[in-house]
Amino acid sequence: MNLSALWQCRHRRRRERFIVFGLLVAFIFVSQHDVRVFSLESVKLDEVRGKEETGIQNTFSRPLLRDSRLSWRDTPPETRLLAHAPGYTMFDQLYVLNGTLFIVSPNSFYVTSRITVDAEAEEAKRPPTYMEIRIIGRAKARRLFGTSATRIDGPNWLVNDATQYIPHHFHFVAEVLFGLWRAYSSLDPHITPDGVTSIPPPRRDYASMNEWVFRRAFPSASMEFSSDWADRANKGRPSVFDRVLIFHRSAAHLGVTPGRPWRVTTEDLALHGSPHWWSTVRNNILEFSGLAPEWLLTPDPVAIATRQKFVITYVSRQGWRGGRMLRDEDHEELVNVVYMEKLTRAEQFQLSGRTTILMGVHGNGLTALMWMRPTPHSTVIEFFYPQGWAFDYEYTTRALGMVHYGVWNNITFTSPDVPPLVNILGGFHGNDIPVDGVVVADLVHRRLQLDQVYD
Repeated sequence: MNLSALWQCRHRRRRERFIVFGLLVAFIFVSQHDVRVFSLESVKLDEVRGKEETGIQNTFSRPLLRDSRLSWRDTPPETRLLAHAPGYTMFDQLYVLNGTLFIVSPNSFYVTSRITVDAEAEEAKRPPTYMEIRIIGRAKARRLFGTSATRIDGPNWLVNDATQYIPHHFHFVAEVLFGLWRAYSSLDPHITPDGVTSIPPPRRDYASMNEWVFRRAFPSASMEFSSDWADRANKGRPSVFDRVLIFHRSAAHLGVTPGRPWRVTTEDLALHGSPHWWSTVRNNILEFSGLAPEWLLTPDPVAIATRQKFVITYVSRQGWRGGRMLRDEDHEELVNVVYMEKLTRAEQFQLSGRTTILMGVHGNGLTALMWMRPTPHSTVIEFFYPQGWAFDYEYTTRALGMVHYGVWNNITFTSPDVPPLVNILGGFHGNDIPVDGVVVADLVHRRLQLDQVYD
């Protein structure tokens, strides 16, 4: 399996990096930036999926009280590749020494052979350096590491991303967290509709919206910062990740099929897994917010048509200073207006969890769609400046099993009849975006009047 897409990009100078031990993220390649570490407790992954299903030997069927070191008599265990999609790669036994990642393998081809034919010029200039990742054989690993390494146990997520993405609610939740959980959840193809999974949960607690989401989704995660990572790198002793999922945004970009609209999570959806993979995170968030239990489970289709209460939510940006918003006169035509910034965080998630149809100007306000319950009626309606277009929320909506509509004033459209390319034109981010309220109302009516034939 060729992993070159993972390493096609040199990490930009100004990157915030953080390591996630367990279910979170780590920026590891630039030591002066923040490194955050989160831990997961190890449990028996034989309960997640049997060896006969995966063909992969399970390395986590050990007691919860784990040895703090991995020792060997002759040479270290080889690094094993568990799963891969462009930008998302999962290893067992990945080693770290002095801040450098080491893949112990007799076969360096699948990492060192690069796919650069279709890469953009700037992307092709960004492979990691020799100080960031190396592929070495077992004999050399024995000389470097000696006879043992400190274990970083449990599943781990490592993410390298630019500083512009981590503080941004959509990029963190709908791209980083969304994509990582999709890739990691491929370990459990039997996640139930109500989100029950045997994948190991976080162990300790982690303490703005991104922090709220992560803390409620993984309430036992812990974290370290850049000084902690520097201590690990400077101690001169090897460490080894029991299991690690590595995410690289630029590598995911390079893996996109030519002509295909790019989104950071498009590639990892090629990994097999449960169709209910997002239910685990969604239900953790909404249950903590105080949402009534009946809103957490996907309802029976017959119940939807007979007794379902539909909730239509228009997320307004009219109170924001500057930035994208509707024309005032068009805004007045829409009812049930919600100003999210006036609600508590818990109230925002409760409302999102009950929403059947979510509408608003394109952008970050529509991230609430992540917590909607997928039903045949669930719809996201996104208002664009005429002829403007972006795939961010369209793709995320469809990935969650819901329907997305774009609106250009009095024109509506949905997949597969969407613009082929992103178009950020003048007025796209302005405060004079028109929308025909009558057209939107008619679309809402049609979505709520669906028969048993669902689209």
